[in-house]
Amino acid sequence: MDTPPTTELVSIEIHGSGCHIKLDREDKFNALNIQMITELCTLIDWTTERSVGLRGELTDSAGTAFLRTLVLSGAGRHFCAGADIKMMRDAGANSPEENRIDSERLDRLFNGLWSHPCFTIGAIQGVALGGGAGLVACLDHVIATSNVKIALSEGKLGILPAVIGPYVYRRLGSACFRRLAMQASQIDAEEALRTGFIEAVVEQVADLSPAVDTLVEEVLGTGPQAVTLAKKLTLQFDRWGGSDEDLREFTLDFTSRMRGSKEGQEGLSSFLDKRPANWKNE
Repeated sequence: MDTPPTTELVSIEIHGSGCHIKLDREDKFNALNIQMITELCTLIDWTTERSVGLRGELTDSAGTAFLRTLVLSGAGRHFCAGADIKMMRDAGANSPEENRIDSERLDRLFNGLWSHPCFTIGAIQGVALGGGAGLVACLDHVIATSNVKIALSEGKLGILPAVIGPYVYRRLGSACFRRLAMQASQIDAEEALRTGFIEAVVEQVADLSPAVDTLVEEVLGTGPQAVTLAKKLTLQFDRWGGSDEDLREFTLDFTSRMRGSKEGQEGLSSFLDKRPANWKNE
């Protein structure tokens, strides 16, 4: 548990409570093949297990920090060109059962990233197509270079962005998802920012790291359990099928539990004592 799994097509670096995962298949524009998808799933599972949100503690028994932020990036000119062409070619010859297994692997990747307990940040450049756009949609905050091009490009191949669909839909909303799925063409940084596909734009790749560092510093001022529970709260709102009165009761109970929690008590006490909360002492 203390050492990240060994990978070939994806790299991982740990610095304190921060983790940086990089797609490292530069010669193929970081296209997603079965090995890369599997490695990403493995690292997402490992970082989830090492997160403050899951563990409920800032450090392990040895004093090593559990994880609070996760940055995802891609090596080279492009973040991710989507599915590997060989994998797509093989899919045409696969049985429905085999294609189902491939789709389940992709869904495990996207759902694991979407529901990750850490605050997830994208630092992207160049193209993010198909599955690459799906990765972008699953992140909490995305910073992109001004030359970025994003596309739900599956329609150009006569298929649809179904596996990534729920995550892109949640990020963009119904009308925008439908239009981009039908259009299947690339949108630029300006439209990506306007539609909510990304949160910020920097001029060039060299500007990504400073922008990410500034955001991480801000996130570390927030209670780590609050970050994780904000995702769970949002999912409850997304799925709510009860009455408005029941929803109000749910939020009252949720707030009461948070205020009475270890982190909630620390946050309130530190505010009243005019001192930094314990999660800020890194």
